[in-house]
Amino acid sequence: MSVTSLRNTLYNLDGASYGAYKSLKGRYELDDFTLSIDHVQGDPFAAPSRVHVEVPQAIAQFPPHLFNHPSREIALRDYLLRRFARVAADLSGRRGSGKSGAIEILSVGQEVLEQTAVWVDAQRVEARFTVGLPAQGRRILGRQAAALLCEDVPELVARSLLAPSLDLTAVQRHVETVEDADALRGQLAARGLIAFVANGSILPRRSGVDARPLGQEAIAFQSPSELEYELITPNRGPIRGMGIPQGITVIVGGGYHGKSTLLKAVELGVYNHIPGDGRDYVVSDPAAVKIRAEDGRSIVGVNISPFINHLPQGRSTRHFSTPNASGSTSQAANIIEALEAGAQVLLIDEDTAATNFMIRDRRMQQLIAKANEPITPLIDKIRQLWTEQGVSSLLVMGGSGDYFDVADRVIALDNFVPQDVTAQAHAIAQAHPTDRQPEGGANFGELTPRIPIPSSLDPSRGKHDVKVRVRDLDAIAFGSDDIDLSAVEQLVNPGQLRAIAAALVEAKSSALNGHTPIPTILDTIMTQIHATSLDSLTPKPLGDSVAFRRFELAAALNRLRSLRVQP
Repeated sequence: MSVTSLRNTLYNLDGASYGAYKSLKGRYELDDFTLSIDHVQGDPFAAPSRVHVEVPQAIAQFPPHLFNHPSREIALRDYLLRRFARVAADLSGRRGSGKSGAIEILSVGQEVLEQTAVWVDAQRVEARFTVGLPAQGRRILGRQAAALLCEDVPELVARSLLAPSLDLTAVQRHVETVEDADALRGQLAARGLIAFVANGSILPRRSGVDARPLGQEAIAFQSPSELEYELITPNRGPIRGMGIPQGITVIVGGGYHGKSTLLKAVELGVYNHIPGDGRDYVVSDPAAVKIRAEDGRSIVGVNISPFINHLPQGRSTRHFSTPNASGSTSQAANIIEALEAGAQVLLIDEDTAATNFMIRDRRMQQLIAKANEPITPLIDKIRQLWTEQGVSSLLVMGGSGDYFDVADRVIALDNFVPQDVTAQAHAIAQAHPTDRQPEGGANFGELTPRIPIPSSLDPSRGKHDVKVRVRDLDAIAFGSDDIDLSAVEQLVNPGQLRAIAAALVEAKSSALNGHTPIPTILDTIMTQIHATSLDSLTPKPLGDSVAFRRFELAAALNRLRSLRVQP
């Protein structure tokens, strides 16, 4: 159907009952692109109608060099998504009741992540979005619908999906920034690093709810000479900055001097960022996982005996379960689960850690004998994690110098300026020994992969075989259960939760058989996504999914309260 035919159809629907909009479902050949109406909302107040547009590359005219590499393709798709969202916000207007007239697409933050809202290849550019079909009450506003679909949508396509209408210098910068960040991250392991923070980076954010970089008052990052490395990028060439080596690194400093800000930048360095974010060239090991205490979380069948053992009444911790974990128990489980998923770096901030899990000083050891204390603090296991498991740790510590004894290096932040104070910290440790007794034993302990019971992953609810729903970044409603993800700090977009929910449903149908351990389940799902796309997780293509890591998928699985594992 041509644009003229679509317009006439909408004119004829004017004043009809809202249900008549259902007849619009289908494909329409407009002048320069194809419009597909995939799902029509039931009423003006329901979820908006899903549509997508496809523009032939002969018309879109994006040079192949902008998407001829995975890094560049993801970056170009991200740029077009952001451009599309800005233009849609300009054009979107109120045209009746409820969501009438709204044009919306996936919302993203400072991170550049693969997503399903915009696609680019040699044949076409595709954008998936939603529109609120106009109505007054339950009566169709046909002429306003015609203006929306036959005027606003074509203008939206022309201003956001066609290369001649864009600032290609800005597009090139976006693409090259992401490609360079990926190149930096790819050099970390060979250089023996877990993270790299480029000189000139702006790490502080405007506020806890505004992730944009702080303004002119922010202090640009400058590496101490002892930790300065030079890495090579394909577009900017050499970039110098602070490398954080593998092993055990402790970040110290006074309150409000930037300790947690640095750790947060490293924590989010597993993702790329948009140009101008300030953390454009802050990159971390892709297998770095933030660990914290998480009071009240569910734990199922985890062997936490490396950290917690000899419970009262002789209760075993080799297959430990609780619906309501304490701070120390949850932090122990979070570490073991991260190791099970393949973590290579643990990121810990004492502000969000359980004190009794982090340290037990000499005075407490004298008052409470080890025989009466089931918790082995992290300080007595952190060296074994590195020497036996090859797992590095980066910790923010402002209140316990005992960690100087186990640190390979110590970085002090003074008004956001880093200094290598390793020699001073080690000298202090020698001059003022803690006299505490190590409690970790000779080895870290056994890691026991778990095997989920398939029936315990049940996405059904009532008459629905699959009923899942996402609430912002906080939770997934999975069947009759809620998965609380509010403490999983490396989730940055609700679209990741939607994709994770779909991945759990997919795991239920394809990866769980009662004999497969969790690491293999994670391998299966991530391999499927990498071999195909995020679209493979859903029965039909949608535009609201965002890429996630195996660690956040594991976190969701582990927090499913119905989960059961083989004994």
